[in-house]
Amino acid sequence: MAKYILALDQGTTSSRAMLFDREQNIVAAEQKEYTQIYPHEGWVEHDPMEIYSSQYGVMMELIARHNIQARDIAAIGITNQRETTILWDKKTGQPIYNAIVWQCRRTSAIVDSLVSQGLGDYIKKTTGLVPDAYFSGTKIKWILDHVEGARERAEQGEILFGTVDTWLIWKLSHGSASGGDDAAAHVTDYTNASRTMIFDIHKLDWDDRLLAALDIPRAMLPEVKPSSAVYATVNIQGTEIPIAGNAGDQQAALFGQCCFEKGEAKNTYGTGCFLLMNTGADAPESKNGLLTTIAAGLSGKVQYALEGSVFVGGAVIQWLRDEMRFITESADSEYYAGKVADTGGVYLVPAFTGLGAPYWDMYARGCIVGITRGTKRYHIIRAAEESIAYQVMDLVRAMEKDIGVRMTELRVDGGASRDQFLMQFQADIINSGIVRPVVRETTALGAAYLAGIAVGFWKDQNEVKSLWKRGAGFKPAMEVQKRETLIAGWHKAVGRSRNWVDA
Repeated sequence: MAKYILALDQGTTSSRAMLFDREQNIVAAEQKEYTQIYPHEGWVEHDPMEIYSSQYGVMMELIARHNIQARDIAAIGITNQRETTILWDKKTGQPIYNAIVWQCRRTSAIVDSLVSQGLGDYIKKTTGLVPDAYFSGTKIKWILDHVEGARERAEQGEILFGTVDTWLIWKLSHGSASGGDDAAAHVTDYTNASRTMIFDIHKLDWDDRLLAALDIPRAMLPEVKPSSAVYATVNIQGTEIPIAGNAGDQQAALFGQCCFEKGEAKNTYGTGCFLLMNTGADAPESKNGLLTTIAAGLSGKVQYALEGSVFVGGAVIQWLRDEMRFITESADSEYYAGKVADTGGVYLVPAFTGLGAPYWDMYARGCIVGITRGTKRYHIIRAAEESIAYQVMDLVRAMEKDIGVRMTELRVDGGASRDQFLMQFQADIINSGIVRPVVRETTALGAAYLAGIAVGFWKDQNEVKSLWKRGAGFKPAMEVQKRETLIAGWHKAVGRSRNWVDA
């Protein structure tokens, strides 16, 4: 009997592979960072071949370095950076352009055009999203518009579109199982499809009106399947291993946190921050700038979620490290933030690529305000740390308004959830308890859960929930007046950053 589930976690800055046993222990893990490409201000790209080679490389390195036998792997689960858009030639497998990353703002004018055509409300009601350059649909149009002959070839089925999960499954399954070179599976799951801004989350199908508005041929779109299902197989060491789980990273983290019941919520602290609350079979339309999205699809049903997205979360710490050279290692930020009692009145708004929920301002840009002659780098580092918590606070408040109930507990995960200073400040500023699980790699764990359930490695959601373990907790300890004063200052700083760039 197979011993493990292999999770492939393709993120915005790195590709990872993690191996889980039946008790959810991490048996092995490998990671590799890859190149970030910035062709122009506000543009972000990746090389799709480097995405694949880095992901395939860490998978094979994990198997080789840890002496894992392919026959011991029951299934593979995939989770991925969402919205990032790749178009490739169906015959050659070569991308026709770099991947346009979810952070990229180049399609803002296309979004404005959709809104001017009166499609804003239709987009929200149909897709659960707000019109924004964040999502895949306008990125597809941009590539089709800027690569010669691409649209005509797409109409003939020669060009394929995929988010990163689709690209990886297509590449990994090429030549596996029966069918030889024609076996590549062109598929995605409900969670990733729900992030494209061209998918009807109620009918669970691509939307013809939005496809027409963006001039996107339906022939280039992948088949949409449940999040827990066998998509294809990968041949490793002569063994065909099923790819049996697939979900966008934030929905995978929600699943990995075992937020299976309506009202349960988690926040992931990664490159961005993403707060999701399970809303069950209901797909509520947010009145406070949040998104309605698909939480997961399995057993013939889908669950929905409310989501708030922060574009720059942990990435602000990378910026301090790489661009500002304020710190040597990302982990240093926690130490330096504790060197001062407060920020000295400094606020940092990391709107490097605009502001996400609840503002949805594509034209906002980053700013540091409140600097005085006595401001030290420690104050700015602390302000950067606090900016992550403030942005999450804005999401929590919006979500509470939508559901009409105060959130008393928030489950957290992601790299920055290891930061004790940040987690305590987060509990203080939202005035709610924070729970960090024992296994903090919940994105990869969620992909593993979905794959494992599909092949019977775990019986069902009840079994995986019984294995999930609470770890550290943080309780709010800040005085009400101090909290309200800090929040008021934050909102004043956000006001300075908004509508900075001319449309």
